[in-house]
Amino acid sequence: MNSTRMPDPFSDQRRWQWLALAVVVGVLVWLLSPILTPFVISALLAWLGEPLVSKIERSGRSRTAAVMLVFTLMTLALALAVLLLVPLIESQVSKFIDWLPRFGQWLTGTAVPWAESRFNMELSGYVDPSQLIELFKQHWRQAGGVAATVMGELSKSGMALISWLVNLALIPVVTFYFMRDGSAMLARVQELLPRPVEPTVTKLARESDQVLGGFIRGQLSVMIALGTIYAVGLTAVGVDLGILIGLVAGLVSFVPYLGAIVGLGAAVIATLVQHGDLMHLALVLGVFGMGQLLESFWLTPWLVGDKIGLHPVAVIFAIMAGGQLFGFLGVLLALPVAAVAVVVGRYLYERYTHSRLYGADESTVVVVEKEP
Repeated sequence: MNSTRMPDPFSDQRRWQWLALAVVVGVLVWLLSPILTPFVISALLAWLGEPLVSKIERSGRSRTAAVMLVFTLMTLALALAVLLLVPLIESQVSKFIDWLPRFGQWLTGTAVPWAESRFNMELSGYVDPSQLIELFKQHWRQAGGVAATVMGELSKSGMALISWLVNLALIPVVTFYFMRDGSAMLARVQELLPRPVEPTVTKLARESDQVLGGFIRGQLSVMIALGTIYAVGLTAVGVDLGILIGLVAGLVSFVPYLGAIVGLGAAVIATLVQHGDLMHLALVLGVFGMGQLLESFWLTPWLVGDKIGLHPVAVIFAIMAGGQLFGFLGVLLALPVAAVAVVVGRYLYERYTHSRLYGADESTVVVVEKEP
């Protein structure tokens, strides 16, 4: 292993070339966004399955056999999740709609009088749960008819329906080819990189993969585990909406403590409305306390470990910005682009702190270690 002076991929000669390349890529993504969605979904699915494919391949099986095995497992897992979760969530949301009148009675008959006597404030004139309940019901009716509306609009246009079906059918096909040939594609791209910048680009790409993998693979596992723990725990202690609350709490737990705060607040209200006693309230607090202990001392160290993750604020901003600029495709591309931005930003910061502009010694050079 030896060291050499790192070529400057952002020198004055190359700076405008990189800027022009970034502009061209951005314009192409914007122009091709209507057809890129299935390819991006397939690339993300293939990337998620790549570690297991590589592990099976190292055990002695061929690449194609490993891909077929992982592809079958992912397909079965996705089908099972749809078959189990969709009816369950629909049942829970319907139960939530039926639960709303009880919430209104509890709000006006118990919560508001208690707050008025406790804080010596007049609140009854400002609280009208009937409007909130009606708003929820209207939105649920609209949400329940979204699928029928979309299918109705698609059926009116034969080309739109065909395009939608083709995109849906493309996802498993392209995913299979990305999983089988992805490594060869990346190797070919690496060969095409200009030799002076190849070490730097390869290093940044590897770090970007680590950042993205540390967040998605690790944090997604933590979210699923926490959602399951909260849903099972709340259901076990007798909360009718326990599954819905647990799934929502797990879904937003990528922001530290937000899942616990949202889930605990919703579970406390649901428990007070349904049971109204301290014993069930203590059981709910115990469920979330146990979930936080498991997350801090077992789930996060085991599933995430010391991997470099994206900051939750960066994740939220990236998803919102991607959706605003490119719609659903932007949401899919948000995290990969954010991971690359974090790595490139760290690299530029390191270069800046070793530059004469920052005040570093002129003899200080940045080196890169070449792999043997």
